[in-house]
Amino acid sequence: MDVGFNLHTLPQKYLPYVPLFGRALLQMGTGKEDFVKLSQRISRKTGGIHPASFTSVIKNSNKTAAWLFLCGKVMQNQLGELLSIIEDILLSSRLDNRERFRQMVLEEKARYEQGLVPGGHQIVNTRLRSHFSEAGWLGEQMNGISYLFFLRRLARDVDKDWSAVHAVLEKMSQILVNRKSMIVNVTIDSHGWSYVEPRVRGFLGALPEVSANTAEWLPQRFDDFEGMTIPAQINYVGKGGNLYEMGYKFHGSANVISKYLRTTWLWERVRVQGGAYGAFCLFNSLSGVLTFLSYRDPNLVKTVEIFDKTTEFLRNIDLSREELTKSIIGAIGDIDTYMLPDAKGYISLLQYLNGNNDEDRQQMRDEVLSTTVDDFRNFADVLEGVKENGLVKALGSKGAIEEAVRNHQLPLKIIEVM
Repeated sequence: MDVGFNLHTLPQKYLPYVPLFGRALLQMGTGKEDFVKLSQRISRKTGGIHPASFTSVIKNSNKTAAWLFLCGKVMQNQLGELLSIIEDILLSSRLDNRERFRQMVLEEKARYEQGLVPGGHQIVNTRLRSHFSEAGWLGEQMNGISYLFFLRRLARDVDKDWSAVHAVLEKMSQILVNRKSMIVNVTIDSHGWSYVEPRVRGFLGALPEVSANTAEWLPQRFDDFEGMTIPAQINYVGKGGNLYEMGYKFHGSANVISKYLRTTWLWERVRVQGGAYGAFCLFNSLSGVLTFLSYRDPNLVKTVEIFDKTTEFLRNIDLSREELTKSIIGAIGDIDTYMLPDAKGYISLLQYLNGNNDEDRQQMRDEVLSTTVDDFRNFADVLEGVKENGLVKALGSKGAIEEAVRNHQLPLKIIEVM
């Protein structure tokens, strides 16, 4: 079962708090139990409860789906226990435990800082995507470099002005726990729904219901070219753009082409010849954003040059039937991955929220299966826009970033991350 809270009701200044607020609901105790007893109760009565945030462009619009979820598993005969726990969490969370919250903030900050090197490509990707949609910007606020900077400020604020931090957490609870702006998703076999439905309705009836207002957000615009420095000898390099803004209309062949580039051209040039540990080409069909990324890369400028040469590679490509078939099979495998029942239910919820319906997904499959070599060659013209107007972000060695700026190779704004 997934209980969702619409983040559009939150004022902008509260958004970076969302990941920690989700943890706080589960890890700071309630009016009945401290956080140790609450944790033991969750483990004893359920298969676990965890927070998850979701941001996405809504299909064929410039609107954003933005939600915080509490996701839980339970056997049908224990459903009452799960609902009782979630009700206690939502209605009587102890958000005033300063020491516990300080520990959570410091843990979150340390986890993020330790993840800069192993997950640098994801950080660069998040920063790139923040330019092109409200959903991308929101994702960066809650899981990007901006979030790390927020955590550092918050760690100081918890010590210097705890009453203000506590007030924010209480206000978020007051705003989000509201039936008017919530959603509940239940994954169960058809025979069990008659048992589940009245209990879920009873749970919802216990929650407050007040008018819900949509907050106004004004996304921050970052510099188009950024070099984010950390104490490392390697780099994570990214270049990207929004293909829809460049006039491209989505076709399922884009999934095949991006997969092929990742496993052939980028693998050979960035990893094998360039010495990086990995390279990626990622395309989001909802937002239209395509990004090239490298992983643990000794180069910076050379990698951007390879990204730019992708257009030439595609324009002159000559695929055998066997190679094309393998690429199509790989793309279909990414689309239709095996999922357990809870994952199926959760993904169906996300697709409902972002407007990605069955008909659209089937059309995409049909287009993937009908991909031709000409689609590859035509995609070169699409990527020309990324080559000429794409944004560049790099996370890595201060020396490499400064050298790229000093030699006028890349106009990066230098940001010291660590």
